[in-house]
Amino acid sequence: MKARQAFVALLTAGVVGSTVWLVFFSPVLGVRSVEIVGNLTVPADQIEKQAGVAPLHPLATVDLGEVEGRVLAIRRLASARVERAWPSTLKIEVVERQPVAVVPVGDKAALIDRKGVVTEVRPSAPPELPVLRVDRPGPGDPATVAAIKVIGGLPEALLMKIDEVRATSPEGISFRLTNGRTVIWGGADRGEDKARVLEALLPRTARVYDVSSPDVVSMK
Repeated sequence: MKARQAFVALLTAGVVGSTVWLVFFSPVLGVRSVEIVGNLTVPADQIEKQAGVAPLHPLATVDLGEVEGRVLAIRRLASARVERAWPSTLKIEVVERQPVAVVPVGDKAALIDRKGVVTEVRPSAPPELPVLRVDRPGPGDPATVAAIKVIGGLPEALLMKIDEVRATSPEGISFRLTNGRTVIWGGADRGEDKARVLEALLPRTARVYDVSSPDVVSMK
């Protein structure tokens, strides 16, 4: 009886040991493919390379947090989530940063997202994005934050008419339209009211439209 129990215990230990080896050390359940989802402009091979997971590395021992951190070193990505998809796939789901404006940097164009983070630097500005001019561009600059909030809240039809956004302070935001006219916007408050009033005023000929106080507007 004791011999039988000893045999069963030995057999169980062997099975457990084999399972542990199979899962945590063997390439049998290693990473054979990396699935990238959510990327639109960042190449999948760039994300996979940045993830830094060697082929056939045991899937169970992949440090998901470390992989996420390495992937997020790509500035054009806002978030990343890494999961195991058994038996042999590592799934990386990303969300890209969406540029909302362009900040001139010398003779280059820095694209920034809604948080003021630079996503990339290009030789020239994309024509579909407004140029943002501030003294100290960055996610910690109040004028930058206020201007981006205004840009993000504008109706698409109105945004397409804006060539340049200038913010001398959080309360000193103005637009230059594609036809050369100027809009004094003021602060980031009451954006919907200001946009509605401005769209009603634009058919009227003027050089300057002041909607900083949407209850009392003026044109020059």
